Amino acid sequence: MLPSPAGAFQAVSSTVNDRPRQFLQRLLRQIKTPELSVEQLIQLTGLDEESKALELLHHCQRLGWVQGVDSPRDAPQGALEDILPGLLADITEHGKVLLADEQGFYLACSGFAHETAEELSALSADLALLHQRHAGLLLNNMGISSHAWALVDVFGNSQIGFWPLFIGANRFVVAIAGIPHFNREAFVLLVWALSTRYGQKPRTHSKTTT
Repeated sequence: MLPSPAGAFQAVSSTVNDRPRQFLQRLLRQIKTPELSVEQLIQLTGLDEESKALELLHHCQRLGWVQGVDSPRDAPQGALEDILPGLLADITEHGKVLLADEQGFYLACSGFAHETAEELSALSADLALLHQRHAGLLLNNMGISSHAWALVDVFGNSQIGFWPLFIGANRFVVAIAGIPHFNREAFVLLVWALSTRYGQKPRTHSKTTT
C-alpha cells in the first residue's frame, strides 16, 4: 500500500486530523511500503475491529487516495539537500519551485535565484500569519478549507502559488511559479521523504474528528 498523489496531498494539506488522514499519514511514515494484511491494516488505521479497518481502506480506495504496488518500495533515501531539488523540479511546469519552513527559510530550491528564493520564503511565512488571522472568515463564514494562496493573472491562473504541507509538528511550504503538478509520483516521494523524517511528532493543536 502507498498513498496516491491525491492521497499524499490529502494527508498533508490540512491540520484537521480525521481518521482517513491519520491512516494516510501513518502510511507515509513507513520506510517501506507495508504489505496489505488484516493485522497491518488494523495497526495503520488505529482501529481495533477488522470490519472498521476494511471500511476505512475501501473509503480511501473509492476516493483514489491509496494505491497498490506490486513489490515493496523504499522511502527516498539520502540527504534531503540531495534528493529534494529533483523531486521539487518534477512537480512544476517551468521548474521554478522551492520548499520553505515555517520560519521563512528555504530548505531546497530549483530554478529560482538565491535572493528570490529567500524573499519568497519570507513571503510564505507572512502569508501563513495572514491566513491564521483570517481563518475564521475563510473557513467558518465562507467554507474555504484550503490553506493555499496564489497570485493569479486576469484569467485566474496562478503566477506564483504557496501550498503548505503540514507534516508532524512542522509546516512546510511549496512555492511554485506557474501551474503545479501534484498529480505526479514525485509529489508522493516528496511528501514521503519529509514524512519519514519529520512526521513522528504530531501538531499539538490539530483537531481530531471521527
